[in-house]
Amino acid sequence: MIRVGILGSGFIADCYADSLLDVREAVLTANYSRNPDRATAFATRWKSRTHHTDMTELCASADVDLVVIALPNEAHVEAVRLAASAGKAVICTKPLARTGAEAAEILRIVREAGVWHGYAESSVFSPSLQKAHQMAAAGGIGELLTMRAREAHSGPHAPHFWDAMSAGGGALLDMGCHTVESARHFFGKDNPVVEVFAHGATVVHGDKTTGEDTAVALLKFEGGQLAIIESAWTEKGGMQLRHEFVGTGGRLVTDTSVTSVWGFIEKPVGHLVEKSGADTGWVYPVPEETRAYGFSQQMRHFVQSFETGRTPLETFEDGWVVNCILDACYRSMSTRTWEPVTFAS
Repeated sequence: MIRVGILGSGFIADCYADSLLDVREAVLTANYSRNPDRATAFATRWKSRTHHTDMTELCASADVDLVVIALPNEAHVEAVRLAASAGKAVICTKPLARTGAEAAEILRIVREAGVWHGYAESSVFSPSLQKAHQMAAAGGIGELLTMRAREAHSGPHAPHFWDAMSAGGGALLDMGCHTVESARHFFGKDNPVVEVFAHGATVVHGDKTTGEDTAVALLKFEGGQLAIIESAWTEKGGMQLRHEFVGTGGRLVTDTSVTSVWGFIEKPVGHLVEKSGADTGWVYPVPEETRAYGFSQQMRHFVQSFETGRTPLETFEDGWVVNCILDACYRSMSTRTWEPVTFAS
C-alpha cells in the first residue's frame, strides 16, 4: 500500500484527496496546512491519519512514501526540495513552476536526488480526451493537422491566483498550461513546439489583478501542425473545457464540461460544478467532477506507476517544457511578434 501525504488544504488538495478514494493501492496518511484549523479540518474530512503544520515534518514522516504538492505556484520549489531531500517520490500540481527557469530548478532537484516524480496535468487523463487520443492514435481522423482548445471560467477561487507577481502570471499560466500539454500529448512530444504567437489582456478583472484575464496563443510545431489555445477568467456560467481536432480524414470534438444533468431550481442544493456562478435558476451540475476532469485516472496512473517503478505519462520534464512554451508566449505578448521557444536551464 502506497502511503500518501498531501501538502495543501485548498480546492486542489480536496480534488486530490477525493481522487485517492479511487486508488485501491494508496491510502492518505498525512496532510499539511500552515493553518492548524485547516489542517485539522482537512484530516477530518478525508480521514487522514495525521495532520501537520510543518512541511518538513510531513516530508520526513516514515508514514509517507509519496508527497503530493497542492500548494500555490510560489511554494513549489521549496516543497519539491523538502520532499526530495527526504527521499520521497513527489507529484506536483500544475503549472510545475512560474517560469521555465524555476521549473528547471525543480527538475534539477529531483534528478540529483534520484526520486520518482509525476507532473499532475489532469486534462490528458480525462476520459473524453483519453478516448479522443485513442481514436486519433488509431488513425481515425488521418494525419492530425490542427487543434483548437478553450479553457475558461469566471475567475479563480482563491486570492493567491489573482496576485500575478507571486503566482507568475494570469489566466494563460493558470489554464493555458492544460491546453499546451494536451497539444503536446496529441501532436507528439518528439514533435516540439518551435514558435509561438500570443496576445493577452486584462479586460474584466482590472480591479483584482495585473495579470491577463484573457489570452490566446498559437503554437507552431516542428512538424508543421498548429494549436490554438484560448484561456480566460472572463466566462460566467461554469467551466468551459473544449477541444477540437482536425485531421486529413476527419475531426474530433471533446467537451469535458458538458453534463447529462440539468434543471431549474429555486432553492440552493449545495455544490453543482466548479465556478458555476449561480446556485439557483437553470443549473447544469457535472456528476463526479474529479473523475470527469481526469483527477482520479491521473492519481491511479501515478500511484500504480510509482508502485511498479515505471516512468509515468507526465513527469517534471513535461512540466518544464510547458513552462518554457508559456515563457515564449509571455514574451510574444510583450513583443507582439512570433517568438521562438527556448529552454531555460
